[in-house]
Amino acid sequence: MAMTVVTRPETGSPTPSAARWGSWIRAAIGLATLAAIVAVAGAEPFVRGLAAVSPAAVGAAVLLAAAATAAAAWRWRILAGRMGLRLGWLESIGAYYRSQFLNTLLPGGVVGDVHRAVVHGRSVDQVAQAARAVAAERAAGQAVQLMLAVGVLAAIGFSAYSPAMTVLLVSVMLAIAALTIAAANRRARSALGREWAILRGAFATPGAVVGVVASSTVVVVAHVATFLVACAAVGIDAPAERVGAAAVIAVLASSIPLSVGGWGPREGAAAWAFGAVGVGAAAGLTAATAYGVLAMIALAPGAAIVMVSLVRRRRGVPGAAS
Repeated sequence: MAMTVVTRPETGSPTPSAARWGSWIRAAIGLATLAAIVAVAGAEPFVRGLAAVSPAAVGAAVLLAAAATAAAAWRWRILAGRMGLRLGWLESIGAYYRSQFLNTLLPGGVVGDVHRAVVHGRSVDQVAQAARAVAAERAAGQAVQLMLAVGVLAAIGFSAYSPAMTVLLVSVMLAIAALTIAAANRRARSALGREWAILRGAFATPGAVVGVVASSTVVVVAHVATFLVACAAVGIDAPAERVGAAAVIAVLASSIPLSVGGWGPREGAAAWAFGAVGVGAAAGLTAATAYGVLAMIALAPGAAIVMVSLVRRRRGVPGAAS
């Protein structure tokens, strides 16, 4: 799902109250989902997932997170550059690590991206354009992830994993419904038209499209590989195609911004997907828990960047992130 940045019409800057309420509502939905799962399945799968995390699994997760973060930063730089925004390599990687860490720590799952857009926008004195660049790169990444999920399931056979296809179809239908509702409102339709005219130029060249698709593919593969590391850590022994199909769906659910750090929808999707492929819902919950812990540990560089930014800000260092 694409990140939404609410703006004030007169300034183009984010509206804090709207963003804050939206984040808390999304977090509440995610927590309610997680609570319902615990009520039905009990705490044992979660405890097993926590206990299964090992130094080897953490090391693999850190390396995979580094690859995913570098690729995502590359995607961001491509689109920001196409929109006329200056963004260096080290700046983009550091900001992306920080945004991912904040997304796992704060409610809603998108606060880090809003912060990334605002900080970059202030540094180039173009907050609205920077917000468009972040929204575009997140939306592009989600679109590529969805297409890859369909491709994986097509390769191994749609009929064998019809529940997983249901998840994908529901995702597509929700996106179409949102666009249809927006198109029915004249003001929303006009705003969408203006935004599309601005964003269309970012994807106008074959090089930009290839770069976005390639970087997004690396991100998805790294996340799915991390989930497979979690599956190995918890001792899931099942055919690779079954575990792979379920992992793709669980990772796709992690990106739904109705959670706290991905927790909630991911566990529900994992339980359903692993149960559908015959591995077992409890195994899916255990693997999803291990994955969530590994993902949080792997984003430790983001925590360090946040701490450095806070120290620099207290000392009044120019350019410190706010």
